[in-house]
Amino acid sequence: MTPSNSSTWSDESRSFLTGDNALYVAHLYLTYLENPISISHEWRHYFASLGDGEKEVLKDLIGPTWAQRTFSEEKLDRSSLAAKEAVAPEEVQGAILNSIRAIMLIRAYRARGHMIADLDPLRLAKKEIFPELNPSAYGFKEDDYDTPIFIYDVLGLSYATLTDILNRLRQTYCGTIGIEFLHIQDPERKLWLQKRVEGEGELGLGAPIHDIKWKNRILKKLTVAGAFEQFLHTKYPAAKRFGLDGAESLIPGLEEMLEQSAELGVEEVVLGMSHRGRLNVLANILSKPYQAIFSEFQGISPQPDQVQGSGDVKYHLGTSTDRIFNGHKVHLSLTANPSHLEAVDPVVVGKVRAKQSQYGDVERSKVMGLLLHGDAAFSGQGIVAETFLLSQLHGYQTGGTFHVIINNQIGFTTSPIFARSSAHCSDLAMIVQAPIFHVNGDDPEAVVKVMRLAAEYRHTFHSDVVVDLVCYRRFGHNEADEPAFTQPLMYKAINNHPSILQEYTKKLVQEGSLTEKTVLEIERSINQQLQETFTESTSYKPSTADWLAGRWEGFTPKSEDIPSVPTGIKKEMLVDIGTQLSKIPEDFHLHPKLKRFLSFRQKMVAEQQPIDWSMGEALAFGSLLLEGHRVRLSGQDSGRGTFSQRHAVLRDQETEEKYISLNHLSSTQAPFEIWDSPLAEESVLGFELGYSLAEPEALVMWEAQFGDFANGAQVIIDQFISSGEVKWLRMAGLVMLLPHGHEGQGPEHTSARLERYLQLCGEDNMEVINCTTPANYFHALRRQIHRNYRKPLIIMTPKSLLRHKLAVSTLNDFETGKHFLKIIPDSLPPSSTLQRVVLCSGKVYYDLLEKRETEDIKDIAIIRLEQLYPFPHEELLEVLKPYIKADVVWCQEEPMNMGAWTYLDRRLEMVLVEANLHKKRPLYVGRREAASPATGLFNHHIFEQNLLVSQALNLVK
Repeated sequence: MTPSNSSTWSDESRSFLTGDNALYVAHLYLTYLENPISISHEWRHYFASLGDGEKEVLKDLIGPTWAQRTFSEEKLDRSSLAAKEAVAPEEVQGAILNSIRAIMLIRAYRARGHMIADLDPLRLAKKEIFPELNPSAYGFKEDDYDTPIFIYDVLGLSYATLTDILNRLRQTYCGTIGIEFLHIQDPERKLWLQKRVEGEGELGLGAPIHDIKWKNRILKKLTVAGAFEQFLHTKYPAAKRFGLDGAESLIPGLEEMLEQSAELGVEEVVLGMSHRGRLNVLANILSKPYQAIFSEFQGISPQPDQVQGSGDVKYHLGTSTDRIFNGHKVHLSLTANPSHLEAVDPVVVGKVRAKQSQYGDVERSKVMGLLLHGDAAFSGQGIVAETFLLSQLHGYQTGGTFHVIINNQIGFTTSPIFARSSAHCSDLAMIVQAPIFHVNGDDPEAVVKVMRLAAEYRHTFHSDVVVDLVCYRRFGHNEADEPAFTQPLMYKAINNHPSILQEYTKKLVQEGSLTEKTVLEIERSINQQLQETFTESTSYKPSTADWLAGRWEGFTPKSEDIPSVPTGIKKEMLVDIGTQLSKIPEDFHLHPKLKRFLSFRQKMVAEQQPIDWSMGEALAFGSLLLEGHRVRLSGQDSGRGTFSQRHAVLRDQETEEKYISLNHLSSTQAPFEIWDSPLAEESVLGFELGYSLAEPEALVMWEAQFGDFANGAQVIIDQFISSGEVKWLRMAGLVMLLPHGHEGQGPEHTSARLERYLQLCGEDNMEVINCTTPANYFHALRRQIHRNYRKPLIIMTPKSLLRHKLAVSTLNDFETGKHFLKIIPDSLPPSSTLQRVVLCSGKVYYDLLEKRETEDIKDIAIIRLEQLYPFPHEELLEVLKPYIKADVVWCQEEPMNMGAWTYLDRRLEMVLVEANLHKKRPLYVGRREAASPATGLFNHHIFEQNLLVSQALNLVK
């Protein structure tokens, strides 16, 4: 880097001296002052051209983060300083040199002080040496420690000795709190943090707390947390509880953070966390009755007797409550979470986004997400990075999530040195420039101060913030584990280490803040409450389940036999929607190819021409919007559509401005959201699931670019979508759109892994369809909203059928009185003389139909199963009864070990037996067993497809 050769001192020529270049330039300038010939001639020329400009250099090196008060020009002027202080001119240069050196030292502590901070309660880690934190690295000698140095920045010093500066820096940045914030690029945010961190009074992070009431509040919450864990350990010593022992300061910390957030206007907090400390948070933050928790240890179901479901272990369950913080009511809800520790992260963020929409919270300040992580999971599980990825994206942002890492300094049995490549487990948060506060969990006062400051930062800048609570786990991974097998030294230190409560109590008594009598009274009161509620727990019975409260009031669990829901709409509405979809603003520069696209849409309704797939979808969206239901769709190419079929978002060809016609249907319509998502399936699917969990009145959809890409989100599918209702009594109406069909495009662009979803089906947990007409797709989307219950809906969506001349519907198919068809019979009249019935689903139907017409086959019927789960047993039975002498064939494109065959085999057999058909077993026609879903060779694909179609129609054996 070389400077401008200009000899004038301008804003342009000095801009390189600020920001990230400051330290480098300061080093060069110091070198220049001591030995000019040791630097390049360009820099010598530049510094020489400054003349009497050291004060300007000093200003720029201080930079915008320090320039909060006006400089005293006289103090920096050589002649006036020498005259007033009787200092020789050559000594003035030395004074300025020391000022620059001190500024460089201060910056080093701001950047690296956290590396030597007192963060580990066990003090097991060997302290590293960082030369840049030693004054000698900047040319200071022992004689300089008592020499006054001019410093002007947010440290609040004017003249200070090097000793004073070091003491202040170490107290602020190297005590039981370490902060990382210089990676933040926004100068305003850095300055804000510097002022708060280095501020005077009790809010300064390095300053002690003197307020007795504050200390008393901390002690009470700490005592509650510790007593709860000790009580459980005494009563249930062999039970897993994943206790908070060693991290009890989390409870007063969370209490302080929530109180501060409430003061700043937060009205609702959605929490997500894994096992560690979950029961303590449930009891002492979300006020879940102790009786309920104790009863669960005794094997009593947490749900009322009349509520069915498989349930889950107690440290996976969620709950919700209202709490009052200094007169401010805040609704708290903890989201249920499986053993996939961080999988809940995007689900929580999605719920927050939905609730913000409900509040009309455009500033995203009333609803906040709070995620509690483990250290190994935070750094090791990719879903954490994916969730950070969403944090500032327009379609997913929530105004900042509050992250707390419960840093046990170990992952199950894996030490950090084997678990991550970064210095801190929290380093991942730097990708979104979140400030990171490291705090020693054994210092509860430091914990509450950090929590308070972090809450204020999140509110001020609507940004994620991370608190790294460095602690330990007293009893290993769980209470039945023997941690000394793998960490003998750590657990030797833990066994000799007093509890946080013991240490804090001792501190308060010694400093005279509280008496031993007061402390004992607090402990006695809490223990008495625990014992009383334990006695009551033996007869505790939950009276109601909370799953159908709030926004879910009025919904009911699905009953056994649900009649078809009328989902057709009036013809006038269809025409009106189609007409509005075809309109664009007069000054909008539309792509020429899309003019024809919109013209076709207009004709579909105005002239009642065949309606294709994308138009059927748009009519479903538009009708729901006009009925007042928000529609939200996200996926990697959702706006245009992966196959250039949807075009829900139009782009002006000159300005790239967006126009979304579905948001211009009516002045009273609900909002339509469609977002091109980042290339991250698991987090985006989890986000949309969270949205649907919080908002049952919205149609919420996630679309895979290709169906196979949902593989990356399998944890969300397995742990939340397929089983969330039976485990946690939480309904969700999420729709998954998965492009599926064998068209010679290779393995990953062919299969949506239909067989996996069918394998997950049971207890009416979700619905799986593979429909073949735009009208049936229309009705499937609308019935998601027009029922009094919600189920996840998995749709195998088409690719080639998007433009297939036969895959169309008439306007009449969408009108009032029509509904979703689980089975579509053949157009041929049913007859007992037909020799074969081919059952199929999805795209292969059109291949069969075209072949049958080409070969003029009259004695084979083709029947479509549009819904695969729940299996339409009764409907299929009625359809098949007339074909008493026919063979029944199941035809699929997928290999025999994939697709629907293994799921349908026995179910079809039961139908054939009940229908009393001549043949009691269905025949299989399709591709043979395979390891890969499809061939990548187009000619091979054509051969296979022609063969299975011919076999199904009995043209070849």
